[in-house]
Formats: sequence, structure tokens, C-alpha cells
Amino acid sequence: MKLIYSRPKSLKKAAFHYCPGCGHSVAHRVVCEVIDEMELQDKTIGIPPPGCSVFAYNYFDVDMAESAHGRGAAVATGIKRACPQIIVFTYQGDGDLAGIGTAETIHAANRGENITTIFINNAVYGMTGGQMAPTTLCGMKTTTTPYGRDHVIEGYPLRMSEMLAPLDGVAYIERVAISSPAGIRRMKKAVAKAFQTQIDNRGFSMVEILSPCPTNWKMTPAQSWKWVGEEMTQVFPLGVYKDVMEPKHAD
Repeated sequence: MKLIYSRPKSLKKAAFHYCPGCGHSVAHRVVCEVIDEMELQDKTIGIPPPGCSVFAYNYFDVDMAESAHGRGAAVATGIKRACPQIIVFTYQGDGDLAGIGTAETIHAANRGENITTIFINNAVYGMTGGQMAPTTLCGMKTTTTPYGRDHVIEGYPLRMSEMLAPLDGVAYIERVAISSPAGIRRMKKAVAKAFQTQIDNRGFSMVEILSPCPTNWKMTPAQSWKWVGEEMTQVFPLGVYKDVMEPKHAD
């Protein structure tokens, strides 16, 4: 019998600690499939964040270097500059990347650091109890916005892909969603494109992934996946926001 689906080699044989329906498990597998197919396992270093995916090093079977909250891009920059032949990626949530790490993210992108960022946007602080995140939708209820986010008081959600795309150092940015099998296939192509961008020395690349958080959204897994596709994509439209073909770095 022909084997057509199996655990990626770069995904450890460990049970995920994530809640049922959480998008992290899907994103982990997709990244690992790309690493395997591009034969990058022995030349990749990942930077996991604080937050729900803080234990990502228990799942990715590649070298990992933990960073302080929000400092993923800074740590990745140091590793990539010291070892330019290594593929370096950060795996960050919205609080990590768009909250405390806003400055590090923007300046790494603006400098054109030749790193790749996997950005998980689930519109809420997942690990710490479901507080409002920089990406929380207006009207969305969280533990710190129990009546719904009010733009007059809490401001509007940050659209990081749109913010970073105009920067000169950015080579590739795409937003995808974990809301359907077709969306997951598009996610895999985007992650592969982002890694290839780094291999080609084109500059900063990021894949923003709209991801469900059933527990903090107070939904079933099925409801949360539907909500990603029907509600989140209205505020965070899917698509390629930048794709520059010319390399910005010398080989």
C-alpha cells in the first residue's frame, strides 16, 4: 500500500498541549512539512515565543533558541547575522509580535533582515486568560473588554501585514487563514515561499496566519474555524501584500 500521509520528520512524536481546535497544532505541522520537503531540517533554527506556543521546542525537531517576550526578531537577527547560511524563523503570536514586540518587528523588517516570521493571529491573548490583544476585533468580547472592544477607548486592531508591507526591507508578506482545507493548502504554499525568500537572500518575509482560539472565544472548534473565515477575514483580508523578486543581500 502506498503511504501518502505521515508525521513529518521534523515534527517530534509528542502530544500537543494545545486546546482542541487550536490553530497552533495545524500551523506546527504545516511548517514541519515545508521544512521536510525543502530539506531544511539540519540547517534551521526556530525562535519560539512566550505564550501558548512557548513549548514549541517540544514539537519542532530542529534547533530552537528561546527569546524573551517580544524579542523574537532581535534574537533571530543576531543568529542570522552570525550564521548567514542558517535558515532562521520566528514563530510568534499577536501579543508577542504586535504588542510588546512591535518595535523589534518593525525595525527588523525595515532593515531587511533576511529572516522569516510565522505570525499567528488569533485576536486574543491566549495563554494568560483571554485578554484583549492588539489584533482584537472591534466589538469582540475578551476578559478585559467584557462589553466588546470599543475603538474610542481601546483603539482599532493592528493590521501588521498592511503596516509592514510598505517598508523597503520587506520582501514577502502574505496573510492566510486556518479556516478550511483550501486555506491550509494556501498556508503551506505561503510558508514555503517565505522560506524560499530567505534562501534567495531577498530580505524580511512574514506569513500571517489567522488562527482559531476556541477556548478564549468561548466557541466550539467548528464554530471558531467558521468565525475565522467569516469574521476575521473581513477585518484582516487574505492575500499577498508584498512580493519582491530581487535579492537585497549578497550571497
